[in-house]
Amino acid sequence: MATNNNQKLAVLIDADNAQASVIQELLSEVSRYGTATIKRAYGDWTTTNLKGWKEVLHKMAIQPIQQFSYTTGKNSTDASLIIDAMDVLHDDTVDGFCLVSSDSDFTRLATRIREEGKVVYGFGERKTPEPFVAACDKFIYTEILRADPAPQKDAIKAEASVEPIAVADVRKLQPLLIAAIDANARDDGWASLGGG
Repeated sequence: MATNNNQKLAVLIDADNAQASVIQELLSEVSRYGTATIKRAYGDWTTTNLKGWKEVLHKMAIQPIQQFSYTTGKNSTDASLIIDAMDVLHDDTVDGFCLVSSDSDFTRLATRIREEGKVVYGFGERKTPEPFVAACDKFIYTEILRADPAPQKDAIKAEASVEPIAVADVRKLQPLLIAAIDANARDDGWASLGGG
């Protein structure tokens, strides 16, 4: 998929369903596709399960959107995010959306946004249901965005000692290879492994 770095993007985060620990890397990935002109995270900020987000919100200039949970078992955060997304869509101030969640409830939102001719980048964990992944123009698994310096150190040690690389070490490279292939994938899903 060809990317346009001049795109204005709305980054809408389901904080109930996304991890704060990967947001810096996620926003760095978003910058490959355009400029995040809107950055919002949705959740019930009065609960303790979102306390890890406070520092990230301030550091990354993400606007927290408060949505109280009116009843148990219902996700009012999803509804709030969807309503805001539709408002932004109809304001026509962005070229695309980055939906950050592993929740299949956003499948219809992604398809509706695409029906309006806007691009949709999805971000979520590998557990994300296939319908939501398929509804996005491009879906990036957050596991590949995690900074993990340990495999790099292991690779350097293996190279220095000129010993054969164990199968376990090769498996550590899998997320990097997947990220490289995903970053170079065309619209048809194929990625050229050649240099040109």
